[in-house]
Amino acid sequence: MTATVHGAPSVSGRPATGRAAKARPFYLEEEHAHAEGSSTYLGFWIYLMSDCLIFAALFAVYAVLGGNYAAGPAPRDLFDLELVALNTTMLLLSSITYGFAMISMEKRKVAETQMWLGITGLFGLAFLSIELYEFAHLIHIGATPQRSAFLSAFFTLVGTHGLHVTFGTIWLVTLMVQVSKRGLVPANRRRLMCLSMFWHFLDVVWIGVFTFVYLMGMLR
Repeated sequence: MTATVHGAPSVSGRPATGRAAKARPFYLEEEHAHAEGSSTYLGFWIYLMSDCLIFAALFAVYAVLGGNYAAGPAPRDLFDLELVALNTTMLLLSSITYGFAMISMEKRKVAETQMWLGITGLFGLAFLSIELYEFAHLIHIGATPQRSAFLSAFFTLVGTHGLHVTFGTIWLVTLMVQVSKRGLVPANRRRLMCLSMFWHFLDVVWIGVFTFVYLMGMLR
C-alpha cells in the first residue's frame, strides 16, 4: 500500500488532491537540506585530511634536514622563544574567540557573532605580523633559506602554516561580509562551521610546530 503526497504526481502523472494530498511526508525537503550539509562537511573533512598529509610530509622533511646547519647558525642562535611564545598565545586566543563566535551563532546573535569573528581576525593578523617580523629578522642577519638545509626546511614548514593562516583570515573577513548582508542563514552557518574546523586545525598544527621546531630545536 502506497500513499500519495500533496503536490506529488499521482500514477496518472497529475498532482494528487483531496484527502490523499494531506499525506505529504514532512521529511522530504528537510532530508534534502540535511544531505547537502552532510556532503559539504564530508568534502571539507577530506580536504583537511589532505592538508594533514601535506604537513606530515613537511614535518618529515624537517626531521631529516633539521640538523643540517652547513656550518651556519643553529636554532639556539636564531630563535627567540619569548617572541614565539607570544605568537603562540595569539593563535591560541584566536581559537578561543572563534569558539565564542560559534556559541553566539548557535544563539542566533548576529552582532555578537560578528564581534567575536572580528576579534579572531585581529588575533590572526597579530600572529601573522609577528611571524613576518621573525622572518624579516632572520633574513636581515643572513639566515635565509639558501643558507642551509635546516633553514630551507624551517622556512618551508613555518611559511606554509603562515600561508594557511593568511587564507583563513581572508576567508573569515569574507564570511563576515556575507553574514552582514544575509545574516545567519543555514548556508552561512555551514560555512562558519567549516572555517571553525579549519582554524582549529591550524591551531593544532602550530602546537606541533612550536614543540617540534622551536622547543626541541633549542634543546639540540
